[in-house]
Amino acid sequence: MAFGWLTSRKDTKLLQRGEALIEAGEGAEGFKLVARAAQTKLPAAEYRVGLCYLQGKGVPPSRTEGRRWLELSASQGFAEAQAALATLLVTGQAEDAPAGRRSGMFSEERAAQPDFITAERWARRAAEGGSADGQALLGYILSVGPEAIQNLEEAETWYKRCAESGSAQGKLGLGLSLLRRGGGDDALQSQGVASIVAAAAPEFDLPMAQYLHGVLLEHGVGLAKDMSSAIKLYEKAANRGLRSAMSRYGLALMEGRGHKADKVTGESWLRRAALAGDLEASALVGDLYAKGGDLPPNFAEAATWFQRAAEGGHAMAARALGMLYLTGAGVARNAEEAAIWFDRAAAAGNVRSQVDLANLVLQGDVRDADPDRMRSWFEQAAESGDLMAAFNFSVCLSRGFGIEPDPERAAFWMHRAADGIVNAQYHYGRMLADGTGIPVDMVAARIWFTKAADHGMADAQVALAEMMVNGRGGARDHHEAARLFAKAAASGHGGAMFGLGALYGGGHDVQTDRALAMHWFREAADRSHPQAQLMLARYLALGIAGPANLEEARVWFKRAQDNGIAEAAVEMRRYDAAATAPATSTPIELTESLEIHPPPQTTASLQLINR
Repeated sequence: MAFGWLTSRKDTKLLQRGEALIEAGEGAEGFKLVARAAQTKLPAAEYRVGLCYLQGKGVPPSRTEGRRWLELSASQGFAEAQAALATLLVTGQAEDAPAGRRSGMFSEERAAQPDFITAERWARRAAEGGSADGQALLGYILSVGPEAIQNLEEAETWYKRCAESGSAQGKLGLGLSLLRRGGGDDALQSQGVASIVAAAAPEFDLPMAQYLHGVLLEHGVGLAKDMSSAIKLYEKAANRGLRSAMSRYGLALMEGRGHKADKVTGESWLRRAALAGDLEASALVGDLYAKGGDLPPNFAEAATWFQRAAEGGHAMAARALGMLYLTGAGVARNAEEAAIWFDRAAAAGNVRSQVDLANLVLQGDVRDADPDRMRSWFEQAAESGDLMAAFNFSVCLSRGFGIEPDPERAAFWMHRAADGIVNAQYHYGRMLADGTGIPVDMVAARIWFTKAADHGMADAQVALAEMMVNGRGGARDHHEAARLFAKAAASGHGGAMFGLGALYGGGHDVQTDRALAMHWFREAADRSHPQAQLMLARYLALGIAGPANLEEARVWFKRAQDNGIAEAAVEMRRYDAAATAPATSTPIELTESLEIHPPPQTTASLQLINR
């Protein structure tokens, strides 16, 4: 027994000499001595060898070897080794992998496949052996691990024991635990805040605690709001490499909160946070480049940062990247690529991207899409009371998008959406006027068109004006119709311009003005309105509002014919044959039902819409 004691003492001194050399920077020589001590199965030496392999001190780094030596030490009951091994398992650093990740409890680096179950076993042994690190780690595992091993009450107990020993990690964990269950309990909230503040004390220099102390001060949670002090704490944590602090510090500098605005330094910190893997920071940097500022926007640079964030699962960045591909800003225009990013954002619940993707499919710009999945997004949201989703679901039902066409259900959901969506008010009015999915009701149609027109919707203003011209669903009122046509024409609506031309052409309650009528026919014809092209051709051929111009008339007759007006060809031949006949001054009357044909760019056809 005496000999064993002497051997242990000798090995311990060997370990101490090796550790001293390592700390002095002579890693290779120090490691040789520590390894010799470890060969005697001295737990503390095995632990130190494991750390050397993990830290690359005196030996090439190897997580696999580091874990093996920690397990040897931990199996002999060495608490520090048990805690260190549990940390490796929780952070996924237990096997060799590409370097670059930081590990540690309460860090922001989490492995793809942490082993919480095995880690819990080792952490518990360390905690029960009195290791403060083990107690804090066990509390963490019981708080955030798989549901099967979660136990928030026990986690708080371990955090408390650890905190009482003076551990900053324990104080931080206890503070978070108390705040989590504090709810409206002021006493618990106060205790939780105090524990986090204690963990953030300068003597501990714990970055995550400093960052959270700053968050509490910024938002006034349990403390008086103090943005100036908060930003100092963010700066401390940022300088220690905590990416959340880098992002928050950078944003505060950009916006001049708690500190004089410094956009250059602020952007630098946001970029550092983004490069460290902070998705929100990447999205913010992308947004900065997309919006520009003192310099013009740089969409190519914006696309790079948006992609970095989007690949990490940031929904808004994925949508922003999709929009760049859709418009060709900073990247080559590519609808298929846009659809990929819209799909990612949509899968994360971004409703606007769901609509963007569905519109691309409706327009035939995307292959291999899943209309049924898109339709189901809208159906589920519509049934939960989302009026925009109700509108989009109605469009799906009307178009047979991911479902068999169902005009009756389409009308039902369009009516539901019309309670708050202007586009739905117009389209429900259209359904009532046309008898699509519901019986024709001109009076009700006129009411819904009026609601949408009052909100400034040009298509609704034109539809309502047409009903007023023809007296459908209510009294005739040509003067009010002219006012509505003029409002819609001001927004570039070709159908409204044609309506004004028809009204001023004669035969209505407004004063006839052929020159003004021709002006509006020309405006509408320039916007590819077929009937306006026909009317302009007639005016030019007959010289109704000025000298006849058969050559120009032929151009417009041809355009009207190309746009589907069959009678244009017949009239063109007739005017050619009578080219020498005198121009008539007979006004061209409107038919009983004034037909208004909106140009292609209007919203008259059913389209999915965004919020």
